[in-house]
Amino acid sequence: VQLQASGGGEAQAGGSLRLSCTASGVIVGMIAMGWYRQAPGKQRDMVAIITNSASTSYADSVKGRFTISRDNAKNMVYLQMNSLKPEDTGIYYCAKLGSHSYWGQGTQVTVSS
Repeated sequence: VQLQASGGGEAQAGGSLRLSCTASGVIVGMIAMGWYRQAPGKQRDMVAIITNSASTSYADSVKGRFTISRDNAKNMVYLQMNSLKPEDTGIYYCAKLGSHSYWGQGTQVTVSS
């Protein structure tokens, strides 16, 4: 399994970024996938999850601002992040969930006030 996150960068508060996760060795439409975030000095926390049936769930802190989606044809998962806040800063990881969870390399997101 390989999961490569991309699309991170710097943004100002109120701005937007779109993260992409390129997956290989796994079919994203058949399993639960998620985005996790690790802020400096903190543990890695769930941001958003999309199940194999396309149900979604979000951390309370990002509800209404972030949207997780997937493209089964491209085997990719996305995270659209709007109305960014400085507290959204961190390394974002794409994850394959389930009995054998796997986290790929992350992408840095930095939001300045």
